[in-house]
Amino acid sequence: MTSKVSSPTEQADEAVVGEQRKPPGTKDVRRLDRVIIRFAGDSGDGMQLTGDRFTSETASFGNDLSTLPNFPAEIRAPAGTLPGVSSFQLHFADHDILTPGDAPNVLVAMNPAALKANIADVPRGAEIIVNTDEFTKRAMQKVGYATSPLEDGSLDGYNVHPVPLTTMTVEALKDFELSRKEAERSKNMFALGLLSWMYHRPTEGTEKFLRTKFAKKPDIAAANLAAFRAGWNFGETTEDFAVSYEVAPASKAFPTGTYRNISGNLALSYGLVAASQQADLPLYLGSYPITPASDILHELSKHKNFGVRTFQAEDEIAGIGAALGAAFGGSLAVTTTSGPGVALKSETIGLAVSLELPLLVIDIQRGGPSTGLPTKTEQADLLQAMYGRNGEAPVPIVAPRTPADCFDAAMEAARIALTYRTPVLLLSDGYLANGSEPWRIPETDELPDLRVQFAQGPNHTLDDGTEVFWPYKRDPGTLARPWAVPGTPGLEHRIGGIEKQDGRGNISYDPANHDFMVRTRQAKIDGIDVPDLEVDDPTAGTDTAATTLVLGWGSTYGPITAAVRRLRTAGEHIAQAHLRHLNPFPRNLGAVLGRYDKVVIPEMNLGQLATLVRARYLVDAHSYNQVNGMPFKAEQLATALKEAIDG
Repeated sequence: MTSKVSSPTEQADEAVVGEQRKPPGTKDVRRLDRVIIRFAGDSGDGMQLTGDRFTSETASFGNDLSTLPNFPAEIRAPAGTLPGVSSFQLHFADHDILTPGDAPNVLVAMNPAALKANIADVPRGAEIIVNTDEFTKRAMQKVGYATSPLEDGSLDGYNVHPVPLTTMTVEALKDFELSRKEAERSKNMFALGLLSWMYHRPTEGTEKFLRTKFAKKPDIAAANLAAFRAGWNFGETTEDFAVSYEVAPASKAFPTGTYRNISGNLALSYGLVAASQQADLPLYLGSYPITPASDILHELSKHKNFGVRTFQAEDEIAGIGAALGAAFGGSLAVTTTSGPGVALKSETIGLAVSLELPLLVIDIQRGGPSTGLPTKTEQADLLQAMYGRNGEAPVPIVAPRTPADCFDAAMEAARIALTYRTPVLLLSDGYLANGSEPWRIPETDELPDLRVQFAQGPNHTLDDGTEVFWPYKRDPGTLARPWAVPGTPGLEHRIGGIEKQDGRGNISYDPANHDFMVRTRQAKIDGIDVPDLEVDDPTAGTDTAATTLVLGWGSTYGPITAAVRRLRTAGEHIAQAHLRHLNPFPRNLGAVLGRYDKVVIPEMNLGQLATLVRARYLVDAHSYNQVNGMPFKAEQLATALKEAIDG
């Protein structure tokens, strides 16, 4: 996987103010080592675009970063209401960081709903920029404000900057032939320009983006550029912002290489394309749109030049059925979905287990059950991935731990599927899918060779000397069966969900044969070659060795690692390990667990990995759980882990 050089500690979330300097004729400039900014507004205010553009410029500047987009679940909630608030949090620093941050240092609130929905997360002393134009009596009453929070003293503990964003945007665009409503839509670009000035962000990328995005509407492009520049100039000239801030590039946090900002879904898409190229197989995606997995379908549809074929099916069952057909035909086959879709696909996943064909099933987990919380994150599909099929139908499970790691997880899932001829479940989640971080673009020679050999002719000799093709004659090392592309002369064989006869592949109802095939399919999954679990334990082998291990999987990696760094900085001894392979587990997992008196497993579910660990290894693992649709906070986990150490 890609890696970054870690700083010795994960510092507190508050921005640290360094030296001040004031060049002649300019405002004060303060140096910070990190900043956490949250843009919040109505779902139509463009907060995700604003945050994405600020993130892109921050990445190009060379800061380490981590983001947390937070979408409303409603497709279009009533404007100005709490259910319609959309936010984007960005944490950027001059050193290695791991999370989007626990609490924002700066909140940009575009209306009363955005302020009320987010103020509880903002620490005292933080900066709050509010769009005063939206604080009308009707808008405030809509969210339960009896009096204006800008006037009643409730914000006295914060550094509040009242800015009439809407009015100033309309004024900046008065020379354009736009209606007032059209002009108001650019207020997010005004806010972006202001924040770009405050934190010395580059502007060239955003200006190029706007020209490209609105290339067919040059008047709209020009208006957005004007609003963006007006926001920058306002910051430069107004007396309300007497200070701007610098966060130096994180030059020591990254190994040498070429980097780009990447989200988890984009990294997964690139990983799938790279896997198909390394396997020298066409990539086929059969999918049905579902939040938060749809971005993979959208992205892969852009890459026909790499031999990618995408099929938007009429439903989840048709999507995986088409993908399994493509696997039978010799493609690297993929289907993408979220938890409800996995439930619908379960019968066909079982069919893929029986047929023993390579198939990637990508589950971008979200809050459940049923439709649940479509836009919120959760990692509660682990037991569904393990056991959510009828009969004994074992499936390997792989889980990425960061947005950038989704690329490597896709490559690993493809390796397992192609090598062992099996469907593989990849468990990402909404936090990883929509979050982003810097990613080092790998060189081609760093990627694994995933090429496979299709069956070409007979592979078995009968007692009478006749050479025949047996579709279930297995590789002695991997227990994988041959992959025979339809139409290859002499390789005709049966397919279907009824039990197969060992070797020959004919239909078989023989009890002994079924027992043998069930155990063989399980042995194939159990025998998958996965790396040993690595343990981060600086005190191992010393007189003060850690007695507590925190074990995680998936997207909890960032918050867990940040919490562990805090505890170690405070003098605590604690070990950490993180699982990528959840079926089969690494072979040394039992030995690792046995070295520690206490094992703590934080999960965004009610203890699913903990259940598996207790059952498999008879370890009294302590489960720490959260299912509120949001990722763990580092401080929250640090407190829980400290209690476990002391308990």
